[in-house]
Amino acid sequence: FLFFSVNISILIVAVVIFLLVLHHNFLGLSDFLKRELSDSNPVGLQPIDFIPAVPQRLADERNDKEISVVIAASDERLGGAIAAMNSIYFHTKSNVVFYIVTLNDTVDHLRLWLSSTALKNLQYRILDFDPRVLEGKVQVDPQKPDTLKPLTFARFYLPTLVPHAEKAIYVDDDVIVQDDILELYNTPLKPGHAAAFSDDCDSTTNKVAVRGAGNQYNYIGFLDYKKETIRKLAMKANTCSFNPGVFVANLTEWKLQNITKQLEKWMALNVAEELYSRTLAGSITTPPLLIVFYKQHSSIDPMWNVRHLGSSAAKRYSPQFVKAAKLLHWNGHFKPWGRTASYAEVWEKWYVPDPTGKFSLIRRHSEAYEAK
Repeated sequence: FLFFSVNISILIVAVVIFLLVLHHNFLGLSDFLKRELSDSNPVGLQPIDFIPAVPQRLADERNDKEISVVIAASDERLGGAIAAMNSIYFHTKSNVVFYIVTLNDTVDHLRLWLSSTALKNLQYRILDFDPRVLEGKVQVDPQKPDTLKPLTFARFYLPTLVPHAEKAIYVDDDVIVQDDILELYNTPLKPGHAAAFSDDCDSTTNKVAVRGAGNQYNYIGFLDYKKETIRKLAMKANTCSFNPGVFVANLTEWKLQNITKQLEKWMALNVAEELYSRTLAGSITTPPLLIVFYKQHSSIDPMWNVRHLGSSAAKRYSPQFVKAAKLLHWNGHFKPWGRTASYAEVWEKWYVPDPTGKFSLIRRHSEAYEAK
């Protein structure tokens, strides 16, 4: 009888322990699901789609640390974003997750394209950007309302796009990566710096690339120094500007310094006072970044942003230099998918054809037209 009582006691204790473990695991799962589903935020960036894991055979070959890469994908340039992501994924064994910012009417097209064979193993989250967040912060020309490209401002909202990451990489859609993105991610940032950019006068090569383009590589090319608000900042007009099409962000520092609010402040001030240069050299997203990060940013390796490939149809770089570049950037009017551009054949290697046929390469047609 005593032996039977002991066995019953042991059984009861075992059942209680099992129930406690089960309860603990259930609570952990519940918390995890809450975290995954609580991504709504005040600026209208809503998660639409997320693929959380690659197949096990690929996961075994890749590093566990997540590398967050943010890229904007507008419908008319979707092929560019696809090629950029394909080149990044091919050259790394790191656990890269793409945060793709787009507009609502592009989501179905994007999701279908990403499900094609060459891209099906990408990890990604699609985020819908609400242009209403820009109201009062961007001057819209009533005669040319279509000239405003809301997605170019997505980079201002990085902590909202990637809320759980300490660090993130932002890349434009007109880039091709030729080396492991982990190296760019590991760019050292100085204490107190929220971002690292590539300075526009960081090498002789890049100075040559913008020669003849006016003041494209210093502050006076972007800001109107006749305005008192700009003069009061005491920023030297000949200060080297930087390119915001590729950068690494320390999101912890970004949030501590409230960088997003600072950028929005200068956007609103420009609407009121027209602070940007009349002969603006580049995107209207650049001036507020130049102000906020004046002498307060680190530098990335220039080979991780070899740019100006789209500034003309001429080949500014040697084939050897292009091959050695870690990241090629077709900033400028001559995009490799839209018209004659230098080294467009390098970009086309990473392009994945649109399964819907909606996005088509017109580069060859442009070449034929310009040859006539």
